[in-house]
Amino acid sequence: MENPISCIVIDDEQLARQFVIEYLQDFEQVDIIGQSGKASEAIRLINDKKPDLIFLDVQMPGKDGFEVLEKLTHEPFVIFCTAYDKYAIRAFEKNTIDYLLKPLDKGRFDKAVGKAIERIKKNDVNFERMMEEFTQQKKSAYPPNLFVQKTEKLINLPVSNIICLEASGDYTIISTATDQFVSSSGISKLATRLDPAVFIRIHRSTIININQLKELQKNANGTLTVVMTNGKGYAVSRSYAKDIRKMIV
Repeated sequence: MENPISCIVIDDEQLARQFVIEYLQDFEQVDIIGQSGKASEAIRLINDKKPDLIFLDVQMPGKDGFEVLEKLTHEPFVIFCTAYDKYAIRAFEKNTIDYLLKPLDKGRFDKAVGKAIERIKKNDVNFERMMEEFTQQKKSAYPPNLFVQKTEKLINLPVSNIICLEASGDYTIISTATDQFVSSSGISKLATRLDPAVFIRIHRSTIININQLKELQKNANGTLTVVMTNGKGYAVSRSYAKDIRKMIV
């Protein structure tokens, strides 16, 4: 066998470390040489053992994952494992191979380790390619279809057909060119399942599909109204108008 890839697993949750270690059993090339649940201990362990690869949580007591990396004299390749995607851009500045969200998906995990093995062998650090891959991963995280209730049936609705979503109490009205559906999910919950680059909030109670936006109307009082492809107009609240105005050239 070729020289093994040495690895250290760092997470303050023991169960999370156990999942990573268990998943790594499928990769005989990877040799786990240590684990730690404390940031200060992890720093000493990494600097002492100089692993090729570390699995690193972001939020830990004492120091976060980024502070751990700042203190290292040895620079391993990194796979972040965290429950939060808001740190992704910052993470990819840190010799990161991949950024995995908890709960870990075994398929995504295996792909990340495969990339790690390939890049460590090549000593390959390509920030632009990693960012492109992460962007594609994020896009694919949004389902292209939703199932919505209609009488006694569940209708397969392509999200591209959605023109807008409107809050109605605890429910959400989903409008297409030819129909309307009522979802028992609140509008904020539905928003997490839709690509924010396409579905833009224009009001606390309204989200529109930017690809279904026909025109903008400037009102005398300085406000905006969006007119959608179905002919309906929706007021843009002042607090969300800046996102729409950014698109004006």
